[in-house]
Amino acid sequence: MNTHDVIAMLWELHALTVLDEGSPQSFKARAYENAVRGIEGAGVDVTGLGKSELTKIKGVGGSTADKILEYVTTGKVDKIERLRAEYPPEFVVLSKIPGVGPKTLKTLRSELGINDLDDLKDAIASERLRTVSGLGKTSEEKIAKAIERLGMHGKDRRTPIAEAMPIANRLVRDIEGIEGVERAEYCGSLRRFAETVGDIDITVAALEGEPVMEAVRTHPLAADIVAAGETKTSILSREGLQVDVRVVAPDQFGAATLYFTGSKSHNIVLRQRAIDRGMLLNEYGLFAEDQTVASRSEEEIYAALDLAYIEPPLRESSGEVEAAASGTLPDLVRREHIRGDLHYHTTRSGDGRSSLEDMVQAAVEAGYEYVAITDHGEDLAINGSSREEMLAHRDAIRDLEQRRGDIRLLFGCELNIGSDGSLDYDPEFRALFEWSVASVHSHFDLDVETQTARIIGAISKGSVNVIGHLTGRYIGRRPGIDLDVDPILEALAMTGVGLEVNGALDRLDASSTVVRRALAAGVRLVLSTDSHHTSELGRMDFAVRNAQRGWGERSDVANALPLEEFEAWAHNRS
Repeated sequence: MNTHDVIAMLWELHALTVLDEGSPQSFKARAYENAVRGIEGAGVDVTGLGKSELTKIKGVGGSTADKILEYVTTGKVDKIERLRAEYPPEFVVLSKIPGVGPKTLKTLRSELGINDLDDLKDAIASERLRTVSGLGKTSEEKIAKAIERLGMHGKDRRTPIAEAMPIANRLVRDIEGIEGVERAEYCGSLRRFAETVGDIDITVAALEGEPVMEAVRTHPLAADIVAAGETKTSILSREGLQVDVRVVAPDQFGAATLYFTGSKSHNIVLRQRAIDRGMLLNEYGLFAEDQTVASRSEEEIYAALDLAYIEPPLRESSGEVEAAASGTLPDLVRREHIRGDLHYHTTRSGDGRSSLEDMVQAAVEAGYEYVAITDHGEDLAINGSSREEMLAHRDAIRDLEQRRGDIRLLFGCELNIGSDGSLDYDPEFRALFEWSVASVHSHFDLDVETQTARIIGAISKGSVNVIGHLTGRYIGRRPGIDLDVDPILEALAMTGVGLEVNGALDRLDASSTVVRRALAAGVRLVLSTDSHHTSELGRMDFAVRNAQRGWGERSDVANALPLEEFEAWAHNRS
């Protein structure tokens, strides 16, 4: 157990408390949120601290400290166990639907007997939702539309990547620590970096399966055991996500990982390619008659099929096998190619949680040559900054850059795109910024034509360098705005404005599908973390993987350029 596990526990406690108290603004809910912020800012391993040391951390009160100690000591928290029983995962997921707040959700349960998504969809279909006090026909229609746009499908619903990834990472990490395990890898759509997953597949290379199976069955993340065997165990997480763990012999690990990574259509193409060459490909290996041709690694199997290695994000049967056969696979962008981060907040933004000094230090430690400090503009309520505050911020940035001398700091801003395409400040003031991200933060319910015109209007302003998180979506929680993408991509290409690939795991915006269309249109990508705290710089890995899924190459990415070339590009927009 580590600090990340404690933070995950506190966030779950926060979410359950919001439901129980009926408001995210309740004292208890805010206390858990404040504790998370304080622990993140402290940057220490809280699992080894006593109560007196925990309560010295800003935001951690005595009651919260007791729960942290209970979790670290026993692996569980009694209050969470009680709340989980009251609010099971299939009920909690309803709270992610826009228009269904905690108070409304409890009313729906008490008045209509709604306990899961299928119940809610049935109530909408029979027009019973509109009979609940405070809702009505309009609310019922909006909730129905939100369910559709979020892609929620009852018992067959898919889990957002931001929820699945921490579960998979923790299980893989813990399994790798078991004696006798050589390797472990999560597979499936999660390894292909799909936005949502149906379940998690993990393959494990080990000579003995039982120690792994026992560890999985008794793991703290296991809420229920779906199936248990000598080499395969399936568990259900507290969030209702099924995890299948398979143990294979070390010399079969590559074949099993390839097979369970998929996609199904990619595997079909590979199997047919093997048949065409007189071979058989399955989850155990690539075989010619009774001889094993390749099985230990994926690279060996692709090579034996006369193919260049295909990275997992590309394995969607969208031309990648043909490209691998002809030597025309994209030269994918990689994390080591990234030289700077161009969407970066400090405490100058109302929602920033790390100081300018700390954020810059983290950027240097990440190996960046340049960073754009892009705190919010004045039009974003609560979080924005006035002209006077921004000018003082510019002076602080300049002073820090001169004192450090080891990184280029661009004075920037995240401008808010108004409903009519307008931006913060006047054109003369915006010209002071060395880098500007323009993003949507409000008015999500406008029609397609208005939203499209809104984005194009922002692009047309001469001060914008990149459009940030294009649709404003939160995967599985808030659908993005409706857009006609092609005219927007055309406007980006014509003006030289970049398209952001936002690495926040719950955003991944623009989507990989839009990224591929953008590259075909000649649009430059900007990979960003949208960090508000030093702990969030790891998002760049996710931005890279999402760009890879869209077939993004190093040459497509503006912040893969050396500083001099990047600044020349940034100053040369049409």
